[in-house]
Amino acid sequence: MPNTHDAGAEVSTVWLRVFLEVARHGSFTVAARTLGWTQSAVSRQIASLEAALDGGPLFDRLPRGVALTEAGRLLVPHAETVAAALHDARRELGALREAAGGRLRFGAFATADAALVPHALALFRARRPRVRVTREEGLTPALLDQLTAGHLDLAVVSTTGRAPLESYELHHLLDEPLYVAVPDGHPLAAHEGPVPLGHFADADWISGSARPEGTLLDAALRQGFRPRVAHVVGEWTAKQGYVAAGLGVTLVPALAAESVRPDITLLRVRDEGAPARAVYAATVRGRSLTPAASAFLDAVREATAKIPA
Repeated sequence: MPNTHDAGAEVSTVWLRVFLEVARHGSFTVAARTLGWTQSAVSRQIASLEAALDGGPLFDRLPRGVALTEAGRLLVPHAETVAAALHDARRELGALREAAGGRLRFGAFATADAALVPHALALFRARRPRVRVTREEGLTPALLDQLTAGHLDLAVVSTTGRAPLESYELHHLLDEPLYVAVPDGHPLAAHEGPVPLGHFADADWISGSARPEGTLLDAALRQGFRPRVAHVVGEWTAKQGYVAAGLGVTLVPALAAESVRPDITLLRVRDEGAPARAVYAATVRGRSLTPAASAFLDAVREATAKIPA
């Protein structure tokens, strides 16, 4: 036959807390007053603990108060160990909630690192100086892989690259306008107001890939023309150098606009129904954000508000 006492031997930490209060004060009445309970409620908790442990009475009921039995004296150090462990756990969890310590692991795509991420990180550092921060830069698909694998807590990603985003929790940051960068002597350099992207259908383009698919130049495909990529240049400052030398034009997202060199001009691309590039802070759906990651998400949102529209 199963041992019914073993089957029901779950011990509540509340019972242990009440037990220690009674042992400390030698009185059910004083313990009840300290806990803010009724004396009968304290008596029920002690009775439940005695029944669960099946070790007999824990207190001798005396005319004036109570005294620990042998079983009660045996239980005291164990109850104190449990209470101390719970106290330490609450303290550490409180520190975690405040993000006073811990770590933050995040990633971002390159143009987000131009202005958005530095601003956000500066805000975060000022508020959470003790958090250990590690950062990774990469393309959106690679960042999402790192996020899924648990190597990142959060990633700043974009819709460029055609990465599947449906399985992630997406915190929308902005719909990012695009600009065409042209050399200062370009015929359209003095143009005021947005320009249709089709005006550059015959231009030489500078891009990070020979194929426009999955890049910012998807916007050109949506406008009905296939851009002629004359120069494949991956690094952003190098692209600007090619534009300044008159070797072609390139698309610049708003996140990188404030870092443009002075000898090129940015022309806002007219929104002709094509979706703008969306930027998100991505997390894994169903996975709780750490307090540090939550605080960094707040900082990213605050920094986003300072990005030019």
